[in-house]
Amino acid sequence: QVQLLESGGGSVQAGGSLTLSCVVSGDTIPTPHCMGWSRQAPEKAREGIASFDSYGGTSYLESVFGRFTISKDNNKNILLLQMTSLKPEDTGTYYCSQEAGDVCDIVVVNTTRNRGQGTQVTVSS
Repeated sequence: QVQLLESGGGSVQAGGSLTLSCVVSGDTIPTPHCMGWSRQAPEKAREGIASFDSYGGTSYLESVFGRFTISKDNNKNILLLQMTSLKPEDTGTYYCSQEAGDVCDIVVVNTTRNRGQGTQVTVSS
C-alpha cells in the first residue's frame, strides 16, 4: 500500500505563505494515478483543492487558483503544495491523497480513500 505523510502546516497571518509536503512511501505508485490535496475546514465538508496526474496535468479549486501551486518532486517522491496570499478561509486540515486511475481532478482527489493523517493550517486575519 502507498503511504502518505503530510507536513509543513502551521499558523500564519493573512497574506502569508506556506509550503506543504507529502512524503510518499511503501508500494510503488502505479501508472496512471491521481495525486492531490484536499482540505477540511471546521464544521465544513472536505473539499478537493488541487490535483496532479501521472503526466503532470493539474487542476485547482477556483478559490485557490493563482494562489496555490501543486507539484511533484519525482526524485524525492514528494508531493508539494505551495500556498501564497493565504486567507482566513484557507484555514483547515490539509490532506494528501493518491489513487490509481486515469481520471484525475479535484473531485477524484476529494473522494480518494488513500490519504494521509493531515496537517493543520491556520490563517489569522
